[in-house]
Amino acid sequence: MLEFLVENPVVGVIAFTLWFALALYGLSALWWLVTVVVLSWGRSVDPEELAWGFDDVQVRILTIDAAPVVQATVNAVPEAIDDVRVIAEAPMEIDGARVHVVPDEFECSATNKGRAVEWARRNLWCDREYVLYLDEDTLMTDFHGLPDADVIQFTEKPIYTGSAITYLCEVFRVGYQYEQFGFHRLTYPLYAWGGGVAVRTSLEEAITWDVATITEDTNFIWRAADHRDIDFAVLDLRFRNQAPPSVRGMIRQRRRWISGTLSDGHILPFRYRPLYYTRIVAWAFSPLVPVLVAAAYLFPGTAPGMDWYRIASIGLFAALFVYMLFGTVGYRKHPFTWPIYLLLTPIAFLTHSIGAFWGIVSPVETFEVTEKVLPETIEEVHGDLQPGDVTNHDGTKRLVRDEGETFSWNTHLFDDD
Repeated sequence: MLEFLVENPVVGVIAFTLWFALALYGLSALWWLVTVVVLSWGRSVDPEELAWGFDDVQVRILTIDAAPVVQATVNAVPEAIDDVRVIAEAPMEIDGARVHVVPDEFECSATNKGRAVEWARRNLWCDREYVLYLDEDTLMTDFHGLPDADVIQFTEKPIYTGSAITYLCEVFRVGYQYEQFGFHRLTYPLYAWGGGVAVRTSLEEAITWDVATITEDTNFIWRAADHRDIDFAVLDLRFRNQAPPSVRGMIRQRRRWISGTLSDGHILPFRYRPLYYTRIVAWAFSPLVPVLVAAAYLFPGTAPGMDWYRIASIGLFAALFVYMLFGTVGYRKHPFTWPIYLLLTPIAFLTHSIGAFWGIVSPVETFEVTEKVLPETIEEVHGDLQPGDVTNHDGTKRLVRDEGETFSWNTHLFDDD
């Protein structure tokens, strides 16, 4: 094989490039498979394992000035949780919560959202075991308590807000994020975002949020793991946050996520970095996977091993559809809709990767809030929601509907059980 490549240098360059790209994507797909199939074993938290109740939680909701959206989020906090705080950049009136405005003169190393979280840590009294952080648009669901862990990640299920493409991308992302269920076996969980994150108060005081970053959740958990051994748990409650209402907003959101994690990657030990950066590159360049498949057919016999390359590249392409299938399961989509989502998978991974690619090529250093829609808009675009369903939601229950209702394409395609 070496002699063949020496005699055909152009072919050698092409073969090396193709095999290198295949190996890069292959490592990412293999890691996902190992995490989901092997490391996720024993991931589920039994209801009887909830060691901490409503009285042990203080809720903090972060916002700039989106009062109507925040009000719905506060309304969804179970009534049994009597300590709810809103951390805002401007004064607002919110029923059922105390509003705290971050002073303009407050200074610390943290910036943007992290600055607000750090101000709250320093200035808000908390005698509860945990602080549960929610984004301004996150609606709690099925919440009845917390397991005994240092950091608890809640799974998410972004709700449809009017853009079919962004919703499709969120279904794809939720499928890929099944790997989070295996993070409890890692010393350094690879990321923490989405849905909501509960942090043990004593750990928060020890680590603080006082660092410059635009992905504060992941940065915090990496620094905490670097400080001492931490217990990480995932509660599969599928909190409801909003899918970005526009493709442009989603692309900018993904760009920020990638930019922040790339900037903070130095926190991870060297043994984690190849895997972590490989996954980022694979995310940003996932649209090239079909190109690898095409290359296997366009250059048949150009170098030894191309037959094996063809098989491997098709397998990697199929993995993208597996992520989408897991997403439909996570969303509890009716099986009748699965073929539609699988057919639309290329649109999902292509659009989902644009922001990640942009973040690698041109990283951003500032935090940009993703646009949110009003609760009335969510109710309007959902066939299963009536006026007031969002604002009156009880966080101890599910938001949308009970299982077993009559199937209809209109509600099941963009909604879920």
